[in-house]
Amino acid sequence: MKKILLLGSGELGKEFVISAQRKGQYVIACDSYAGAPAMQVADDYEVFSMLDGDALEEVVRKHQPDIIVPEIEAIRTERLYDFEKQGIQVVPSARAVNFTMNRKAIRDLAAKELGLKTAKYFYAKSLEELKEAAEKVGFPCVVKPLMSSSGKGQSLVKTADDLEHAWEYGCSGSRGDIKELIIEEFIHFDSEITLLTVTQQNGPTLFCPPIGHVQKSGDYRESFQPAPIRPDHLKEAQDMAEKVTRALTGAGIWGVEFFLSNENGVYFSELSPRPHDTGMVTLAGTQNLNEFELHCRAVLGLPIPGIKQERCGASAVILSPIASQERPNYRGMEEVTKEEDTYLRIFGKPTTRLNRRMGVVLCYAPNGSDLDALRDKCKSIADRVEVY
Repeated sequence: MKKILLLGSGELGKEFVISAQRKGQYVIACDSYAGAPAMQVADDYEVFSMLDGDALEEVVRKHQPDIIVPEIEAIRTERLYDFEKQGIQVVPSARAVNFTMNRKAIRDLAAKELGLKTAKYFYAKSLEELKEAAEKVGFPCVVKPLMSSSGKGQSLVKTADDLEHAWEYGCSGSRGDIKELIIEEFIHFDSEITLLTVTQQNGPTLFCPPIGHVQKSGDYRESFQPAPIRPDHLKEAQDMAEKVTRALTGAGIWGVEFFLSNENGVYFSELSPRPHDTGMVTLAGTQNLNEFELHCRAVLGLPIPGIKQERCGASAVILSPIASQERPNYRGMEEVTKEEDTYLRIFGKPTTRLNRRMGVVLCYAPNGSDLDALRDKCKSIADRVEVY
């Protein structure tokens, strides 16, 4: 048995805990608030700000974990190097977590060191620098905090008049103490995918069938698998994913995002060193092993004989239309359960805020089915579940 310290206890962490406990592991779930989803199924929990390096070190000293699994960005990630030197396994590695928690580090690694094709980009530490960068990139352009998640602080800037708002919104959505934004050329893409990539301690790099997704304000709203993609584009994306994960080192699952352009090919976009929200579609049984099982096996050094597409799948999120400190209720579950080939996952978050992800509907169908029809079915069912 390994003792695992999970840093971040949302819906993705909850599914990872379930996978780990099914293999007899002991998990301590950590987050900044009590009652987080993963805490509800873990062996123990801690509530503290993981941006407080001393508090993080105190929790590590208290529990003496064998493995640290980061699941969110808001962590004092430089402390992970010290834990790794002490012999604690950091997932995928301290280097990977430090690079990927900061868009500046990962973008420079991908574009400048590895030569991957990305959107043209610049950094800005002030509104004036943002305006200068926008002149070089052109409009429309995309402005993001260097450190954020779920689309917080991200905006599409259509004219110079929007830059002041983009600066203020970007800084307000930034996690941690980094007040620097990245401004990117807007890529006119035909579609975007997540390529779940699994690196192993003793085995080859593996790839899940590509996952298509739709985002709104930078946040995932629906995903579907397998996403239609040209074979040459898939090969290009796999080569990029293998190159960047190898450079970052470590074992685990990675959510590698790409833009696909029929005219210009594949662009590397972003990378997460952990299960990906769009990968929740794998809970519909689209693969022989879902993304959380794959992550758990890679973390524990267990063999993964291969990843096989079992069926088509779609996911659609359930959003909260309200903000409340009261525990939410749900109406319309019968609309889900009366449907064939459909699952409902309520995450169990103790409070709500406007447009917070509270659950997901998952639908599946045999391979070769009409994926657009499956997506429409899934979204229609999710719309019938009400948070109140």
